[in-house]
Amino acid sequence: MRKLASHSERGINRNSLPFKLYEKAKKFGTWDPRDIDFSKDKADWQSLTEIQRNELLLQVSQFYGAEESVTIDIMPMISAISKVGYFEEEMYLTTFVFEEAKHTDFFNLFLHHIGENRDLSHLPVPAWRRLFHEVLPETMEKLNYDQSPKALIDASVTYNMFAEGVLAETGYFYFYECLKSINKMPGLLEGIGNIKRDESRHIGFGTFLIQRLISEDPSLYDYAVEKMNYLMGTIRAQFAQEMVYQGFDPAIKEKLAKFAATQYQARMEVLARAKNKKFDEIYNLSETEIGVY
Repeated sequence: MRKLASHSERGINRNSLPFKLYEKAKKFGTWDPRDIDFSKDKADWQSLTEIQRNELLLQVSQFYGAEESVTIDIMPMISAISKVGYFEEEMYLTTFVFEEAKHTDFFNLFLHHIGENRDLSHLPVPAWRRLFHEVLPETMEKLNYDQSPKALIDASVTYNMFAEGVLAETGYFYFYECLKSINKMPGLLEGIGNIKRDESRHIGFGTFLIQRLISEDPSLYDYAVEKMNYLMGTIRAQFAQEMVYQGFDPAIKEKLAKFAATQYQARMEVLARAKNKKFDEIYNLSETEIGVY
């Protein structure tokens, strides 16, 4: 017989980290892309050089496609957590679909407002295609028939820790470094700031989930590290080779490499702390302890 949190003495654990993330999503995740003023962005777009426009369009196209991909690919994780997790975790995960879909909506609106309605499918680099057309969907779809701790770690490391926690965070850094310094594209940067805040919660949940699994089986720490190192050593290395930056900051490639390395190290340090924590400690972490603001 199904056991419902609503009918149990325990009820909903409002002090748990997943529920706190759910509360934050209700409060901060309701921003509307249509409220963003893109009028200056349209003028700024025309003021950029052709090389700058091409470089920026590549970045936007990869984010746009990535947001659509994760909107599609998140469903198996929600189903898997429903089967093996706690209700508070599922409550929070329901906000992922809404937020990822809204991020897709944002990039669509941005492109529409600056007058870029062409086919973008040829723009993303091969490393991007490998991650979002092969690795991520295959990893997430596996959860439809395998909800083992290793399968959950594969999914959370690939989606939350790597795609969001390293690649996306590095992409945000690119936008701010290249555009804020020249006071261009304020609407794009406003939306990026909103997305970054949403995804800090997503990354935080992934960190929590992996820590919870490690607290139950410490041997999974080495498995998670191995998975992360594989992604950094293959796909991230491919990105570094394939991306060409010549429109804005001559030193941006080196800055991005250092930033990505910092993000990777931060994720690994958080996971390492889980080895000596008990389950209840993980479940009741604060948002700041997992880097959510």
